[in-house]
Amino acid sequence: MLDGEPAGVVALLAGLVADAWEALVEPYWPRTRALLEADIAFQARRLADGGLDRLFAELHPSVRWHDGVLTREHGGADHRDLHGEGLVLMPSAFKWDQVVIVLDPPWQPTLIYPARGVGNLWQEDAGADAHAAALARLVGRTRARLLTGLAQPAATAWLAHRYGLAPATVSEHLAVLRDTGLVTAARHRHEVRYRRTELGDLLAGSGTPQRASARTREATARAK
Repeated sequence: MLDGEPAGVVALLAGLVADAWEALVEPYWPRTRALLEADIAFQARRLADGGLDRLFAELHPSVRWHDGVLTREHGGADHRDLHGEGLVLMPSAFKWDQVVIVLDPPWQPTLIYPARGVGNLWQEDAGADAHAAALARLVGRTRARLLTGLAQPAATAWLAHRYGLAPATVSEHLAVLRDTGLVTAARHRHEVRYRRTELGDLLAGSGTPQRASARTREATARAK
C-alpha cells in the first residue's frame, strides 16, 4: 500500500492519522487540552516566581538542573550544547512515567514530560464506581487515589507528579496510610518507595476473599 505514487501515499497516511484522531483523541480532547493548558500555566508561574531552579525542581523526578546543565537520569550519553537555541518544554497527556528528549538537529531541542496531574485524566468520576466511592468516603478522596495508584511501588515524588499534589501533601497522606497498615515503605537506592499491603490491596479492590481469610486467620492466631 505504501509503494505507490508519493502524493497518494501521503494522502493515505494523512487520512489514517485523521481517522485515528477522530476515533481516539477528539472525544477526549477538551479535557486533555484543559489539563495541558493548566500545566503550562502552573509551570509559567513557577518560572516567574523562582527562575529555572524553581521550574526544574519538580518538573519530573528524573530531571536535574545544576550549574546551567539539564540532565536526565538513565538518559544515555546524548549531549547537546544549546548555544542560545533554547529548549522547548512540552507537556504530554500520553506519557505519565517518562521524559523524552529530542536533541537531533535540525529539530528544536525539546523536552517532553508528563503533564502535572495526568494520573487523574483518565479516571472516571468516583461516583460512577460504587467501590471507589465507598473507599473515598472511608479514607478520603486523596488517600483513596494514592492507595489505588500504588498498584506498583512508587516514591513520593512520582505520586506527587502523577496526581498534581505537593510532595509534602503526599508524604502526609502516605504516613497515615502506613500507620494504618495499608501501605509499607522500603528504601530503594536514594528514595523511599511505597507499596500496598495485603489489606491495602483488599481495600483498593485488588485483593481476594481467600487472601482476606488467610490474613484474618493469621491475625487470630497471633491474638491467641
